[in-house]
Amino acid sequence: MYYNPYMIPYMPMRAYPQEPTGQQVQQAVGSQYQSLKMPVLQLVAPWVQYGLKEAQSTSYEHAMTEVAAIAYLVGKGYDPMMAHYIVESWEKNEQF
Repeated sequence: MYYNPYMIPYMPMRAYPQEPTGQQVQQAVGSQYQSLKMPVLQLVAPWVQYGLKEAQSTSYEHAMTEVAAIAYLVGKGYDPMMAHYIVESWEKNEQF
């Protein structure tokens, strides 16, 4: 089978990620990432608001998928507005 390094692995719907316990979080990261908290929350806040507004005219699943895709592209280095335009270009009749 051909390996595609750009292929995003499919996660079956029955395999939801589990919420880590407080102890697991502390063991894994401690407090070394506290300085990231405010910059990250400030960066995602407009997209959270966008997703909530989008969900009013589509669905929460659609809105969360759109915002997650935008956030993924931003994390890969795309400008946030370009990431938004890219994700919007994937939609046809408000569906992916």
